[in-house]
Amino acid sequence: MPSNPDLVYAPAAGLPVVLHLDASMIVVDKPAGLLSVPGRLPQHHDSALLRLQAEYGPLWVVHRLDMDTSGVMVFARNRDAAAALGRQFERRSVHKEYEALVWGEPPSGTGLIDLPLRIDWPHRPRQIIDPVQGKPSLTRYERVRHPPEFVGGDWNHCRLRLLPLTGRSHQLRMHLSAIGHPIVGDRFYGHPQEAKDAQAWPRLMLHARQLRLQHPVQHTPMNLGAPVPF
Repeated sequence: MPSNPDLVYAPAAGLPVVLHLDASMIVVDKPAGLLSVPGRLPQHHDSALLRLQAEYGPLWVVHRLDMDTSGVMVFARNRDAAAALGRQFERRSVHKEYEALVWGEPPSGTGLIDLPLRIDWPHRPRQIIDPVQGKPSLTRYERVRHPPEFVGGDWNHCRLRLLPLTGRSHQLRMHLSAIGHPIVGDRFYGHPQEAKDAQAWPRLMLHARQLRLQHPVQHTPMNLGAPVPF
């Protein structure tokens, strides 16, 4: 939920785009700015879960995306499917792929960020790096090669493909900020230059572009994707 009480929660209206629907599960492209599940305060109850339940009936949450992050999100439509999908996320057998626009460009085209994280309780939901009490957190990244028409663009930024090997809250955002390449539009861990112009970027430039998992009933492989909107 929004951490700043002065921040107005006003997500765009309408249902998230449905990418897949069957008797066991529904997969959507959650827009940025919409909570995955209701927050504690009444003004934060509007969420992807409640909007979809109003249209499709009872749903079970098996994973979440940050309010500021867009992309592929899966809900179960019955308890058995929820248990089967939940086990896949718990065992880390689900392949997750994100794309982000970040400040600067890492010196290496690929890399592994290994920095343990824990919640910063006085400033939650922010996370901090803590080598002693933090939970193991791993993120692989690689630069996205742009087609020729992008040559000569804004070299203050680059795109990264992100593969979280663990699933900590704010992991990608904190990890990239920690190595000096924060995600563009990040109101928690953003570049100092963004603080000078809060309206410079309309959203967090982070998108869950792909999930690969097994169908909870048929056990067939599923490749679920949503195009990057920025």
